[in-house]
Amino acid sequence: MRGLVSWTVLVVALAVFQTSLLSQVLVSSYKPDLLLLLMVLLALRASFGVSLPAAYGLGLLKDCLSGIYFGLNAFSFLVVYLVLRLLSDRLYVQNAFLLVLTVSVATVATMFMNLILLSIFSEATGLFSSLMATLVPHLLMNAFAASLVATVPEFVTARYSR
Repeated sequence: MRGLVSWTVLVVALAVFQTSLLSQVLVSSYKPDLLLLLMVLLALRASFGVSLPAAYGLGLLKDCLSGIYFGLNAFSFLVVYLVLRLLSDRLYVQNAFLLVLTVSVATVATMFMNLILLSIFSEATGLFSSLMATLVPHLLMNAFAASLVATVPEFVTARYSR
């Protein structure tokens, strides 16, 4: 029960930080996606029974906060989570560089999956040019946020404790 409360507080704090505080300081394309970063960490380190509903819930939370189609990010997060989960047994998940690389690949994958789903289910035009304009800044900020997470002492001690 204590773990559930602490994870809930962490998710709420990340969501408030991402939507309220970072929106005041950074331009929207330069905001890191902290919920995606948490989903990648869950895919690489947490158990399947806990992290699968958490990944879907993080995507739904991002959908609620972003105001776009409900379920779009939830589906993207879930597919990326399942792919990462399949690969996590073959990866050395305690490596800091691998975390940055994985978050970068997950960022590109979710953005392209959202592009494909939006092009199928919506009639909006200019989706590809909009994606390309925001891909590089969003990718760089997510990689920078992942590198900051990799320097947290809990991440370093977890790396050497296994």
